Amino acid sequence: MQKILLTCCLTGSAILPAYAQTTTPEKPAAKPATTTKAKEAPAVVPEVTVSAERPTNRIDRQVYDVKSDVSSTNGTAADALNNVPSVNVDPDGTVTLRGSTNVQIMVDGKPSAMLQGENRGPALQAMAADDIESVEVINNPGAQFGNEAGGGPILNLVMRRNRKPGGFATVNGNAGTAGRYNSAVNGTYNEGPWGFQGSANVRHDGRNSVADVTRDRLDPATGQFVHSSQQSSGRGLNDMAMLNGQVSYNLSQTDTLTGSANYSSRTNDQRASDHYINGATSLIPASDYVRSTVRTGDSKNFSWGGRYDHKGELPGETLKIDLRVSASENENTSAYNNDYSAPATPDTRANQFSQNSTRIADFTGDYERPLWGGTAKAGYKVATNKTSFDTLYTDIDPVTGAATVNTGRTNAYELDETVYALYGSYQMRLNERWGALAGLRAEYTDMDIDQITGGVKADNHYINYIPSFFATYKATDTANIRFAYARRIRRPNANDLNPYVTYRDEFNVSSGNPNLKPTKTDSFEIGYETKFGGLETNLRGYYRKDTDAIVDYRYFVAPNVLLTTKANGEGSHSSGLEFTVSGKLTPSLTLNTSGNLMRAQQSFYDDTGVLVTRTANSLSGRARLNYQYDAANQIQMALQMMGKTLSGQGYRSPNHTFNMSWRHTVTPQLSLVANVTDLFNTNKMETVINSATLRETSTRRFDGRVFYVGLSYRFGGASASGEKEEGGWGPRPGGPGGPGGPGAGGPPPGA
Repeated sequence: MQKILLTCCLTGSAILPAYAQTTTPEKPAAKPATTTKAKEAPAVVPEVTVSAERPTNRIDRQVYDVKSDVSSTNGTAADALNNVPSVNVDPDGTVTLRGSTNVQIMVDGKPSAMLQGENRGPALQAMAADDIESVEVINNPGAQFGNEAGGGPILNLVMRRNRKPGGFATVNGNAGTAGRYNSAVNGTYNEGPWGFQGSANVRHDGRNSVADVTRDRLDPATGQFVHSSQQSSGRGLNDMAMLNGQVSYNLSQTDTLTGSANYSSRTNDQRASDHYINGATSLIPASDYVRSTVRTGDSKNFSWGGRYDHKGELPGETLKIDLRVSASENENTSAYNNDYSAPATPDTRANQFSQNSTRIADFTGDYERPLWGGTAKAGYKVATNKTSFDTLYTDIDPVTGAATVNTGRTNAYELDETVYALYGSYQMRLNERWGALAGLRAEYTDMDIDQITGGVKADNHYINYIPSFFATYKATDTANIRFAYARRIRRPNANDLNPYVTYRDEFNVSSGNPNLKPTKTDSFEIGYETKFGGLETNLRGYYRKDTDAIVDYRYFVAPNVLLTTKANGEGSHSSGLEFTVSGKLTPSLTLNTSGNLMRAQQSFYDDTGVLVTRTANSLSGRARLNYQYDAANQIQMALQMMGKTLSGQGYRSPNHTFNMSWRHTVTPQLSLVANVTDLFNTNKMETVINSATLRETSTRRFDGRVFYVGLSYRFGGASASGEKEEGGWGPRPGGPGGPGGPGAGGPPPGA
């Protein structure tokens, strides 16, 4: 096992007890730290030799290995995130962390257009899990992290990179039930100063669903609740494809250039049927009809970037300049047909064309160096985010087929946002037991809103100062205590601000709220981590308070038409205890388990103007057992449970799933993988709303039980069987392409 020289001033290193951390080189061909250089800065930290391959958690985040999941060769990024403690991704792609949906998702430390807004879910379900090296969970982002794309906790997807000389490639193909399939190839080649890496994957997949909605709405004329129901079904598998590539070149022992590009596409085809039965009100008679929908469309995403890394003369002195550009374009055409049974009404037809796009340019710079016995870091960010929506709704004459524009359902809207940011942080070891990291970020935001259809323009600009603080305490030789505080700003996104009413169906519409204020979040955390035998354990207590929390708000805009919009609540807060336990129970049995016991409270004004406070207690968790039956066979079982979560005027009920996987090593290069997701078909999404004028229960079920079987073959390099499999939720080393390195993990996210 390679021995690594530990110094506190290395880029991205946490302030931890010296025995607990290893470091990795910042660039593939960077000059190794020599004994002479180590002696130049003895005040930073005593020189310690560590024989280990994995560091403990970093001072401001937890890093989880997701490659050990047996089904990673045929799973998606959504599947990989579902293996991370306190993270849940539902079949629609909605991501929650500790019960909160206000989550930023980054790729290699940078925001990506394909993971913004409603495009996030489909993108996570198209991205191959096998391309992901690790997931960084940053519940309390520090000063180097920006507040775009949500402003809440961060999930950073660190993509796979390899810097070893020579080359290798992996090819896999998988077939699933109901015609599903996926295939992927990835490879790398490094020779001299050059490094090449790339991957490609295709996927034909999706989740059919059925839904039942029961609604009781208050008839203001009679004071009685009127019952209605909706039964829906949606079917359609979609085609997805993704290409990624990266080239790096070492200009010298201290300078590296890296370029990257990727492209992905996805179809959005679906066939849906909705059956509506509505009771009579004092003004509207009862109705019974079926709406059929045929939707076609596609989404395209691309990104490119360039990066320059320089290693200075001082130990740990680095300069990183990074430019990333990404875009997402989505088009959908929906053809509606309404067939009325009651009252006797001629059938109606309509078409809706929608087009939306997001373009992000992100230019950052980070400089780090040892200073006064610690490490100082400073950086800047200039980021632009342009989002546009264009919806054309036409009513079709059932006799002539002539199309007439429905101005009430046609809308064009644009939002331009520019953010300028500066940050500084300083970390140092206070003594043999204490270490600290403090930072401050200043962000100036400029927003321009153009409601093109209504001819209304508005602008807004403001500055925010965002502090953060972290500390570690070495309690014993095997235990650390961690403290964290961070303030975050959640700015409303383009959908949240668009005031135009968007048509969903005859009885459900949605709109944004241009008067929304940003949500300010103060987050506190204390953690204790230690080892018991072969088990790594973590216990974290946390408290999060939101001011002007953005919540869903629903009310009727017509006797049968419910509007869903956004509003600033009076505030919310949550607190809880989170634990993780991972490691070997026996030489052949590995356990990864986690849990989150949370209490959440939200306060908001109901549709009658009354202040309402709701409280929910929930328990979420997951457990994964990995059993190495023999040298050739590995079996994995995983149980995931999501607790009750609040959502404005209602809540989402708990749910759970159970997955199983099996890997058989045929040869050192060839392996067979079989897995089933949601074995007992229990996954459902149930939302309950209970306000003064509305009582609604919506239940959506998916054909979650999906079988996949496939083969994976590796050419060149180390054999697949030689890769680490037993870890799971333990931290991963940074590696040349890992967190903070010149590859996938760097630069430090969100500078």
